[in-house]
Amino acid sequence: MKTWLRESWQRLQRWGCLLLLIPYGLTTERPLIQADIQRWAELLNYGTAPLVRQLLQLLSQMPEFRNLYYHRLSQGNLLARVSLWGLRPLYPGCGTLFIDQSCTIGPGLFLQHAFSTIIMADIGENCWINQQVTIGYRDRTGRPHLGNGVRITAGAKVIGNVSLGDNVTVGANAVVVKNVPADCVVVGVPAHIIRREGRKVQEELV
Repeated sequence: MKTWLRESWQRLQRWGCLLLLIPYGLTTERPLIQADIQRWAELLNYGTAPLVRQLLQLLSQMPEFRNLYYHRLSQGNLLARVSLWGLRPLYPGCGTLFIDQSCTIGPGLFLQHAFSTIIMADIGENCWINQQVTIGYRDRTGRPHLGNGVRITAGAKVIGNVSLGDNVTVGANAVVVKNVPADCVVVGVPAHIIRREGRKVQEELV
């Protein structure tokens, strides 16, 4: 009995994955989703399979991608959002990954592992966020703004009305509460710069 139930549930999930292509076909956010697919497929070495096949593979295997996919659909037209309501329970995302509905997220966001992660920020293109990360408000004055190509590694915190320039890397478990210039690597609590434009430095954030 248990084997039959498990096999039935697996079949239902596979069909659910195919059904998730319906809102993809309806949404106005398709160009952003396509950019996400291409970035994830490149980083995960999916090869040169057709885009729709890569999308199905990501939806079936990567719960973190499903969170991002659902966020994209939620930002689009009403028809796609309505079609998603009945389908999302079949393929839930990563339960401990929270992406606030108000976030503006550029194309190509990659979420590696990403469990126990909170994202409440405006994010540029081709960023990378790891697990156990918090990016969000400190108070009512505002939330973080991330430039293009920013990478936030495991356990890091980016808090408050701060801006991270393009190509910034935030080291593991760092706490960022001040603006970070472009092309820098920051580490520590509080975070400080250890690399700027490829050169080793020791600089405080101001």
